[in-house]
Parts: sequence; C-alpha cells; structure tokens
Amino acid sequence: MEKKNKKVELLAPVGSMESLYAAVQNGAQAVYLGGKLFSARQYASNFDLEELKVAVRYAHLRGVKVYVTANILLRDDEIEEVINYIKSLYEIDIDALIIQDIGLASLVKNIFPEFEIHGSTQMTINNLEGTIFLENMGFQRVVLARELSVEEIKYINDRSNIELEAFVHGALCVCYSGQCLMSSIIGGRSGNRGRCAQPCRMPYSIVSLKDGNHVFKDYEKKYVLSPKDLNTIEKLEEIIESGIMSLKIEGRMKRPEYVATVVNKYRKALDLGSNKISEIDKREIEEIFNRGFTKGYLFGDFGDRIISLDKPNNRGICIGKVVKVDRNKIYIRLKEDVQVKDGIQLVTNKGEEVGLVLDNSARKGTILKIDKIKGVDINSLVYRTSNNLLLEKAKESFENIENIKYPIDIDVFISIGKIPVLIIRDDEHTIKVEGSRLVEKAKKVSLTEERVKNQLNKLTNEPYYIENIKIYLDENSFLPLSELNSLRRRGIELLNEKKAVFNNREKVSNTVFESRVRNCFEFEKREKVQIQNRKLSVKVSNIEQFQKLDLEKLDRIYIGFNEDLLNCVKEVSNKGKEVYIDTGKILSELELKNLEKKVKTVINYINGISVSNLGTFQFVKDKFNLNIHGDIGLNVFNSFTSRALWNMGASSISLSPELNLKQIEEICKKGNIVYETIGYGYLPTMVTKHCPMSLIKKCNNNLNCNECSFREGYGLKDRKNKIFAFIRKNKITTIYNSVPLMVLEELEEIYNSGVNIIKLDFSFEREGIETIQKAFYDYINGNLGKKEIEEITDYCKEKTGITKGHYFRGVL
Repeated sequence: MEKKNKKVELLAPVGSMESLYAAVQNGAQAVYLGGKLFSARQYASNFDLEELKVAVRYAHLRGVKVYVTANILLRDDEIEEVINYIKSLYEIDIDALIIQDIGLASLVKNIFPEFEIHGSTQMTINNLEGTIFLENMGFQRVVLARELSVEEIKYINDRSNIELEAFVHGALCVCYSGQCLMSSIIGGRSGNRGRCAQPCRMPYSIVSLKDGNHVFKDYEKKYVLSPKDLNTIEKLEEIIESGIMSLKIEGRMKRPEYVATVVNKYRKALDLGSNKISEIDKREIEEIFNRGFTKGYLFGDFGDRIISLDKPNNRGICIGKVVKVDRNKIYIRLKEDVQVKDGIQLVTNKGEEVGLVLDNSARKGTILKIDKIKGVDINSLVYRTSNNLLLEKAKESFENIENIKYPIDIDVFISIGKIPVLIIRDDEHTIKVEGSRLVEKAKKVSLTEERVKNQLNKLTNEPYYIENIKIYLDENSFLPLSELNSLRRRGIELLNEKKAVFNNREKVSNTVFESRVRNCFEFEKREKVQIQNRKLSVKVSNIEQFQKLDLEKLDRIYIGFNEDLLNCVKEVSNKGKEVYIDTGKILSELELKNLEKKVKTVINYINGISVSNLGTFQFVKDKFNLNIHGDIGLNVFNSFTSRALWNMGASSISLSPELNLKQIEEICKKGNIVYETIGYGYLPTMVTKHCPMSLIKKCNNNLNCNECSFREGYGLKDRKNKIFAFIRKNKITTIYNSVPLMVLEELEEIYNSGVNIIKLDFSFEREGIETIQKAFYDYINGNLGKKEIEEITDYCKEKTGITKGHYFRGVL
C-alpha cells in the first residue's frame, strides 16, 4: 500500500444534510457521517439510505469523499442486517467504512473485498503493532488514539504503510476510546454501542481513601473528567510532518454553523499556512463553541491544560461584568458589542447558569440593561455563548450558494439542417449530446453567439464554470432556446453521472453476495461444556494478592506484576496449573519491549500471555510461540469477532462484560475457542492517560504527573455519593466501579450459557480474596450448599455492596 505521497485531507463531521453543505462549501475534502443504523452517534440526526444517496452524489460532484461510520460493537442477531446495510452502502459508492468491530471488519473483507475500511479510534490503536494488526487485516487507514504525541505518531508512520488519521479539533474523550464502560455500568447506555450518556461531563469530588474518604478542598463537585476542546490550528504543519494524512474535526452532534466555521478556518490554515490565521479567525473558532482549548496530548498538554475543571459545556467568551443590580434590572458594562439574538449566560451566587437571548443591541463600553435574574450579583461575569452575526456569516457560506466550481470546456455545433451537438470536457471526461430536432433557417430572429453563450452559461446551481467555449454557428440559423437549455441540462447530467462515481468497484451480484454470506455464516458447532470441564481462573496485579491465593483451588492464573515473578510462576507451574502473564489495556512501544524481556525470563514456565489491546496481540503473536488469551479490552461482542481472533491465533477470550446471558449463549454455541467471563471483580470503568490528582496543586508530583509511575489510595465521588477508586500505573489511570461484580448465586446459569471459564478478577482487591476464591471453587466442585452461597453473597453485600453487571440486563 502506497501512502507516503498521499495528499493531506481535511475531514469534516456531518450530522445532517445542512452540515454536509456546510462542510463541502467551506473546503472539506472528505466527510464522515452516520446512517440511521450502527453508528457511534445514535443521537445525531444521521442519514437514511435515500438521504445517503443524495449526500454521496452531492459530495462526489464537488470532489469530496464520503465515509460512513459503522463503528459500534455488534450483537450476533444484528450481523445479517448490518451486512445487508453495507451492501447498500457499497452499491451507492460510499468511499469507505469506519469500523470498530473486528468481526464486522473480517466479514466486510470477505464479502466486499474492494470496500475500503478505516479503523475507528474506538479500536484503541496506540502503537505501531496495532497499526500492523489492522494493516494485516486489510484496513487502508487507522484513526489513531487521541492520546498519542506527534513524536509517537512519527515513529508509527516511519515504520508502517497504513494511512494515519488523527483528530485535530473538537471534543475529547477523557478515556481511551473503546475502553470506556462508565456510561454502560452506571446507566446501561454503552459508548461502544453509540449510546454514551457522557458521565465524564458530570461533577465529581476527589477523595482520599486513606483518610476516611476525605474530600480535597477546592476539588468538591468539580468537572475533573471533562476535557477541554482540542484546537491545533496553529500546529497543523507539525501534525502533517508527523505523518498524519487525514486531519479529522470532531462534531457530528454540532450545528451546521459550527461545521462551517471550523472547516473554513482549518481550510485557510492548510492552504495559506497556520501563520496566516488571524486573531479574528481564532476568535470566531472560540465563539462558535469552546470548553476552553487544549493542544492535547499531541503536544504534551496534561493536567489542568487538558481538563476544564469548572465548566463542562460551552464557555463562550466574556463580554462584560455586572456593575449594578436594582429592583428590576441588571446593568452590564460591555467590553464587546452585542446584537439582537445573541445568547448570553450569567451565573448566580449558587453557581447556577442562566441563559437568555437578547432582544436589543449595545456597543462596547456602554451599559446593557436586562431584566433582573434572582441570585446574580454585582461583579458577576457575563458570557456570550451564541453570536448571531457569526451564525449568520456561517450560514451565508453554505446556504443557497455554490463555492465549489470546476472548469469545463464547451464546444457547440449549430448548423442549418443538422442536429445540434454539444461537447463538454473536463480533466477526465468528454460528454457528447445531440439535440432532438434539426437546426432551421431563421424566418425572423436568428441565433447569435452571445445568446448561445448566455444559455450555456446558466450553471448557477452546478459545480462548474465554463473556462473555454467554442461556438460553431451558421449564419441565419434558428433553434429554440428551450433546445439549447435541454442540451446543456442533458450534457451536465451525463457529466454528473460520470463524476459522481469515484470508486468503479466490481459489482457484487446477488448470487455472489448470498454465497459469500453463507460461507461467512457457517460455524463449527460447539459441544456443550461438561460439568467436569468447568474451570476457574484468577487474576492478580500484585504479589500480596498472589500470596493470599490457594493455588490448588484454581485452573488458570493471570499474573500482572513483576516482583519475584520467576519464583511465583514456577510455584504455579509446579502445581500443574495454567500460568499467563497479564498485560494492560494500553502499552507503549517501550512497555512492549519491557514485556518481551519479562516473558523471556519466564517463558519455560508459562502457558501464554493475556492481551487486552490489538497492538499487544500482534506483538505477542510475532514474538512468541505461546497461547494468546484475549482479555476484555478486545471488546469481543459477537461470534464473528471470536472466530476472527481464533483465526489470528487466540486460544481463549474473555467476552465483553456488556453482554447479557442470552447474547453470551448465542456466541458460545459456535467455534472452537475457549470462552471466559467474569464472575467476581471490580470492573474498570475507564482507562485514561489523565490523572485526576494532577489537578490538585498540592500534589507533590503535579508538574510531572504525566511521568508518575504509580499512585493509589484516591477516588472520585459522584452526585449519588458513590466512590470510584482509581489507580495510576505505568502512566495510565484505571478508574474502577464503585462495587464489585459478584454472581456466585447465578453461577450455574452462567456456566449453562456455554462458557468454559469463570474469572475472579482480584486485581483491585484488598480483602476477602481467600473467602471469595474458596466459595467459587467449592461451588464449581459441588461442595457449597445454598445456605453457604447466600451467606457469602450477604457477606459481600455488607462489605462493599455488589452488582450483577449486565448478565441479566445488557446494554442499549
């Protein structure tokens, strides 16, 4: 795959047809949008199939590519529908699909081998090996994790052939995309299914778990997980130099005026250079929407340079201050002009935001009077969150206007007694159309070159202008103007038909399609797991947890620590149990090298390696001849994904904790792979590069928190006083659920669904390991009665509270 000389692409978000016009007319070279189905922005307007056809034609005629998002995890019962949907997208000439689900990607490459696929940022590709994994699968492009620096991107670009795409502007997720379960666990709305409720934008208090859950002063009910908006317009040259060829603007939920404004400014920066971006340009970007701006992890921002601590939504700009409040009115001294229909916002003394739309205009330096708002005091700052003049300016850039025009040459032949002929040429195509009647000799008024030219020039609503026109006109000839108009319309229509097709892909007949689908849907039937083959696995993250285990009462162990590792591994191996080295969800290039060194010291005593990232999967596959276990970070949500991973070398997998029992049962009917689910443990709700403690000014490591290798003993308290503890390890913060998953009472149902292994995840456990392990092991071996099961469950409920996760509810 050749990528090094690819032209840099400005990629714009489109949530509606108006946003499409806004993006295209302001200079986007590609757009990404979602259909009504299977998109990670289910709350955007999105497009049905007929609208998609119109969108593709509109964009293609203006030289703009269209990428459709199918970037959610899919259930088994959705696969047939999504494949039929993708067939429709293939047939209407969509340029590429943006995909998260490994199973779907494997299906697309088998059924539609010519269809270009891009790896969504939801795939958590944060290292070179992850890009190689996707390259090997047939992906043409990867949207890299937002957490990478330009130096890391350059390292990847220099060693891979896949196209690289990165976000350059817009909202940031605080969690590594694809690894967030917080919305799912708290409210059942899965970000992996396009239903995120954005709990990261809610207030939390930072607490010390070592000090009776003491709340840090000044960090109570703050937006400690709410990132600022990314804005890299002044750094585009460095981003392009790193190897990024597609510059992605976030915002499918944003209004068309936002798309128009941001695309327009980034187009200017690309065409003229970042140094040509004026203060007015920067101001308009800020006014159209901002949560405060950051240059992101791309350029090393961290802590309060990333997080918008005091406000999770649009800040607008400060336009004045309250200087007087009387019985009826509030008086605001303005430092900016304001206009009718501007939206402004004030904050009460209780911290409540109050917005209103102005019904009058006022000049900078004057006093603006508005009706009194209870709780707004003197010296309160006033912000403009909606600038009507800017919105009107943005609308004018795309409403009822055609800014994108391509040159065409026209030859027209009008000879008495012959059929008129029109020839249209552009860089690629030559179109010839003939009239429907003979040219006559004029009886009264004959045609003139000027009149012919005027009729052919009527291209106001078309993306063309006539650069050269040659008119071969007999003297004293006559042709109705309607005939000239018809020639022009038919000629342009034929040119449009040719220009609208970008890909010229091989047509897939219904017979071929059905045959390929049948082949892909054939699975080897899996035998029901016998009671005597039910197994128990245990995961630990430190040696203290390991030392509390009874190694006789488990079948497999995942070890996630380094201390005295060789002796621990030997001890387990001598007991005849399976030993796997556990790896995190996010591994840098350096950490992969360290993993290689570690594995080599124990390779003779271990059975395999547990991986939770596609890059780690590829690394282990390339470096070792060991079993690979796919952990929950791989997001296995259907049997097509499990089969794809099996074909790539996985011997066992942990199914997604977002699946319910019925969905698990459907997967477990198929294939040869060993299936595992979690029976006990604190689920990780977020995996993030951000450290909440970096916001605390008294934190000893505040200035170098990005480099902090380990921190524990802290948590985040939400509005309902639930505490989500977090641990920072290897520069990655993992935030855990407030209560552990515990399904001892439901164990029989879970095993009956077809899983082979139940995992006890003790990686965040401090107490009770011995009790929990013994209970699960005894249950599996028929040595635990109903009364004892209830006692253990009650013990856990009293100690910490418990959840049954999604086993019996699933996710939206």
